[in-house]
Amino acid sequence: MSTNTTTSTSLETKVLGRLPDGLLVDGSWRPAADGSTFTVSDPATGQPLARVADAGASDGVAAVDAAARAADSWAGTAPRERAEILRRAYELIMAQREEFALLITMEMGKSLEESRSEVTYGAEFLRWFSEEAVRISGRYGTSPEGNGTILVSHRPVGPCFLITPWNFPLAMATRKVAPALAAGCTVVLKPAESTPLTTQLFASVLLEAGVPAGVLNVLTSSRAAELSEPIIQHPELRKLSFTGSTPVGRHLLAQAAPQVLRTSMELGGNAPFLVFDDADVDSAVEGAMRAKFRNIGQACTAANRFLVHADLADDFAERMAERVRSLRIGRGTEPGVTIGPLIDRKALASNTALVQDAVAGGATVLTGGRALDQPGTFFEPTVLTDVPSTARLLDEEIFGPVAAIVPFADEESAIEIANRSEYGLAAYAYTQDLSRAHRLVRRLAVGMIGLNSGVLSNAAAPFGGVKHSGLGREGGAEGIHEYLETVYAFVASD
Repeated sequence: MSTNTTTSTSLETKVLGRLPDGLLVDGSWRPAADGSTFTVSDPATGQPLARVADAGASDGVAAVDAAARAADSWAGTAPRERAEILRRAYELIMAQREEFALLITMEMGKSLEESRSEVTYGAEFLRWFSEEAVRISGRYGTSPEGNGTILVSHRPVGPCFLITPWNFPLAMATRKVAPALAAGCTVVLKPAESTPLTTQLFASVLLEAGVPAGVLNVLTSSRAAELSEPIIQHPELRKLSFTGSTPVGRHLLAQAAPQVLRTSMELGGNAPFLVFDDADVDSAVEGAMRAKFRNIGQACTAANRFLVHADLADDFAERMAERVRSLRIGRGTEPGVTIGPLIDRKALASNTALVQDAVAGGATVLTGGRALDQPGTFFEPTVLTDVPSTARLLDEEIFGPVAAIVPFADEESAIEIANRSEYGLAAYAYTQDLSRAHRLVRRLAVGMIGLNSGVLSNAAAPFGGVKHSGLGREGGAEGIHEYLETVYAFVASD
């Protein structure tokens, strides 16, 4: 065993040994009520990392009860105090950046370099919303009739149920928890079954930063449906926020309807990446690599459909394929690795089926196109051309390292193809024509657009989509209002 391998294994053991044991309910870590546990495994090796408590229905009810008991006290806490707790949590995470990055890589699979970037990005939500906590304002003014005063204020929604996905285990938690706590809401947080360990470490940091008992409750579970239903039906719950697939989002919306819960849904995507004939091709290829292969293609904002002007399509495809061939596949802890494993066997089968479907319809594989026959769930980064319009991967969210290149004739046809989707989360476009850029902002049916950029997420910006990509926004000044009720009062004049 090499020195580097020994050091890496030692660090991994140390980080895993720091994790709290159990569910966080009312300020204490405890086992599941029925004693159940489940295994969290490394997708790069298939080997187990840890066993964690497996929350069931009664644990969910206990967590909401705790959040409800803490709600009034936390809502009455001074905004500055809430802000200082979030700021301390930001500083604690950044001080432990390497430990968080290693844990993310171990349970999710991305490279350490990308995990470090996620830690920086995820921590920024704590800093951003620590600043927004003291900027919750209202409105005061004379009524149009002059017979009184209009007062508009905001107050916390109340206990919230936050469900996070596996692909960004820290950032998706901070993006929900930070605005909720900043607004004065209490929280029940359920991380994804595949990646609960990062959330456990994050929760321990929040407790260290001073979050009171009951304000944050964390439920790890492999029994999502059994756990979530009684939580959503709990009479004290006031809000549901979910990031994940559109089918699951639809189901949760239906469950939330009887309680008329406030909901935020960040759902699926099928982002188009448009390259116009006046684009800087080198810049476009660089942006495409980031938009497609960041996070192993496992991001709702990942570019799926590369719509390239017919005059540039062949050149763009060859340049992109050349870049893709240079990507190194392996466990994310290994030096130089840029592409880690997919999250599980189901994801591997899905990517394989989508590529096979496209090839059966006439698509050409420029590079990649297959799962690797080795331990772990690795799929070769792939570039396809001659993709038929009937290919499933043009309509379905790929969630993997597969790029499909489709030529277009003119701006009008590019916009028509781009909007031909039930999803509307993100889009990317490369052009040097300022007027065209403004037209794209007006006409692309998405919630977010990256112009001459392959990355668009930022804690200071509102993240979210339209159509079947969801409801509400996370991040930015808009993000905290998802956790606030608006209250209007009329004060009659003397």
